[in-house]
Order: sequence, then structure tokens, then C-alpha cells
Amino acid sequence: MTDVIIVGAGPAGLSAAIYTMRAGKSALVLEAATYGGQIINTPDIVNYPGIAHISGVEFSTGLYQQAKDLGAEVRFQRVLEIQDLGDHKVVKTKKEDYSCRAVILATGAKNRPLGLENEQSLIGRGISYCATCDGMFFRNREVAVNGGGNTALEDALFLSNYCSKVTVIHRREGFRGSEESLARLRERENVNFVLNAVVSGLRSDGKGLHAVEVQDRQTGRKWELPVSALFVAIGQEPDNAAFQELVRLDPQGYIMADESCETGTDGIFTAGDCRTKKVRQLTTAAADGAVAALAACEYIDRQG
Repeated sequence: MTDVIIVGAGPAGLSAAIYTMRAGKSALVLEAATYGGQIINTPDIVNYPGIAHISGVEFSTGLYQQAKDLGAEVRFQRVLEIQDLGDHKVVKTKKEDYSCRAVILATGAKNRPLGLENEQSLIGRGISYCATCDGMFFRNREVAVNGGGNTALEDALFLSNYCSKVTVIHRREGFRGSEESLARLRERENVNFVLNAVVSGLRSDGKGLHAVEVQDRQTGRKWELPVSALFVAIGQEPDNAAFQELVRLDPQGYIMADESCETGTDGIFTAGDCRTKKVRQLTTAAADGAVAALAACEYIDRQG
């Protein structure tokens, strides 16, 4: 029987594996796709404390190797179900069933894409889902933000400090984000609003994004907006449906937990972007992994 099974091999899950092994417990990481999570697609990480520049691939590989070197086992299998049998849990995949004493859910969340042609190929070349990660690369250039929630408004505020012009494109007249953020944004001279409109196309010069096609939802008129980058902030999608009978989910599907990373179900913990939280960054994912691992190890020790 494994001490702790960790579902997900992103920064939160691998950090949890490292801390679990260092606490003297055994760890098995189950990952549906590949290790690294979303960060593996980031060309240059510049906001992780102590590391000025590192690629997402290099960072993820370092985490993965560190966990493996400490003795953590990683298997690439999608978790289909978790059974809570009280003193132990059974984690089911298509290939095998695994028993453990505690579980850490670190399934992450994926950014909701626009679903446009060329969108995936332009990630890192003008398409971004994280302004705080990539905004500095577009200093003194014109950019756009697509969305109307708090994330979009906060992204636009952040970008307005560095970019020559920020255009906020939103499909409605009103915003879902806070009135305070919206008021602050409207005071910025370099921020422009395009409302009742959607991004309907992406224009590339072969090297990267150079314009977006915008369509008015009321008239159907289309035009091109020259920008060096488009920051997509239309929400994220957590992958927690398989655990809805095990832990509480909020209306958006995130696992309900606070900074303790405890879910309210004995022996079940959570870490990273899959849980309810305000800030979803690489640093907070790693921090969650440490907190959840130590909490899981303390739980096991209490059980004897």
C-alpha cells in the first residue's frame, strides 16, 4: 500500500511528491497526459523566485527528475474513480487499482481557449493565457485582452503599466468583474474598450501574431485590430468531475479548500489550480503542493 497517491504531475503534484518523499513517506503520482501541466508550454518563465529565466520544459523536467530521484513513482494513467474506504482509499485507473492511505488531488485546470484557427500554434508567439507570465515581453507595444471577468480586468490593469496601448474586447456591454477594477481601468489613458464584440480570427505574419479580427455582435461588421499579443481571459476549466462524489465542488467545478489544502473529506487533500483560490500562479501551485503533502503526512501519522 502506498502512503500517498497524487493525482496530477503538474507543479503542484510534483512538489507534493517531493515533500512527501522528504517526509519519509512513499508517493505514487498518476498523470493522465504528460508531466508539467500548463507551464510546460511557457517558453520563458521569468517570475519564479530565485530563477530569472527558465523554459517551462526545463522547469517541469527538473521537478519531475527531482521527484523521481527521491524515490517517487510516476505512472501515466488517468484516474477514473476514487473510493473512500475509511482507513484507506482505492484509486482506480483503466489499467489498475491502487490502494493508499491518503490522496492529493492536483489535477490542475486548463485555460478555456477561443477555439480559433491557428490559436494553438500561436501560443508563445502572441497568444497568451497569463498576463503576469508573459506581459513583460510586450513592453511598449499594443496588445489586447479578451474577456469580461475579474481576471480580464486585472490582466488589463497589469498590462497597462507596461504596454503602450491595451484594448479590452468583451462580448457584452457590461462586465462580470468588480466595479472597482473597472473604474480603475477606465482611468487609464492607454486603455481602450471594444464592447459587444468577439475575437473572430487571428492574423499571423508567419513569425507571430500581428492582428486580431474583431466582429461586432450586433451588426456583424468585422475589422482588424493590429496588436502584438492577445491575452485570452475567458475562464478556466478544472478537471474534477470524477471526484464530485468524494469532495465538494463550487459551481465552477473547483475543489473547495482553503490555504490548508484540506477538502473536508478525511485523507483527501488538494493542491494547485484545481482548488478554489484567487491567485493561480506557478509559485502558488508549488506552495500548495508542499502544504498538501505535509498535511497528508500528518494525517497518516495520526492514523498510526
